[in-house]
This record gives sequence, structure tokens and C-alpha cells, in this order.
Amino acid sequence: MSVEILDGSTVRSFVEDEGAFNSSVDGRFAALDADRDGLLTYEEMAGELMSLRVLEKHFGVDEAAIQPDELAGLYRGLFARFDRDGSGKVDRQEFRAEMKEVMLAVANGLGFLPVQMVVEEGSFLKFAVDRELGQLAKAA
Repeated sequence: MSVEILDGSTVRSFVEDEGAFNSSVDGRFAALDADRDGLLTYEEMAGELMSLRVLEKHFGVDEAAIQPDELAGLYRGLFARFDRDGSGKVDRQEFRAEMKEVMLAVANGLGFLPVQMVVEEGSFLKFAVDRELGQLAKAA
């Protein structure tokens, strides 16, 4: 983990750089695709979805207070957002499209004022910051 300063334009610029964005998203896709069939099942994505700890981080709800079937429904709903064609599996294009929406939502949430935040190594936010720092170094 590292502490970085970023704003919405940092994230938006990363998403708009199709080569950099697709490369990082494709890397995450490949890491999740355990059977290497080019498709992600719910089982392959479940750990990643659960690591987001959506309820705890965003709604102040302790996941332990939620009934297991409700929690399973929440994570299935998140998976369904990725599975745009309803096939039960997520292909690379669906994964890219949903990650683009997620990252643009993060950019909109950050707004135009810089914020200091802790980002995980290998996260999409870390890729965005590193990309911007690389561009600044080239310009100098």
C-alpha cells in the first residue's frame, strides 16, 4: 500500500488511455480466470467481489449483521452487473465495460479537488497514479 494524491482527472485520464486501461483490466481478468477459458464465472469472481466489502465501506453496515442469503444476493447482483448478456459468465469485453463504468464513477466521486488516499499496490487507482507520474516525468 502507498499514500497517493489523486483527483477525478487522474482516474478519468487513465480510463481514457485505452491501451493502459485495457492492459491493467486484462491483467486482472487473466488473474481471475482460474480455468483459463476466457470467461469468468461467479465462483471465479466471488473472492474479488467479496474483497470489496461493499456494505462495510460504503454503508456503515457490518456484514456479519446481514443474513447470509441477503449477502449472497448482493454479491450475485454485483456479478450480474458484469454479466451484461445474462449468460452466467463474464467475457473480457463485459469485464472491461463494467470496470470502465466503475472507474468513471470513482472519478466522478473524487471530483476535481485532489485527495490523499491509501491505495493498494496493483489496484486500478495505483495504475492511474503511476501512469500520471510517468507522464509528468516525461514532460519534465
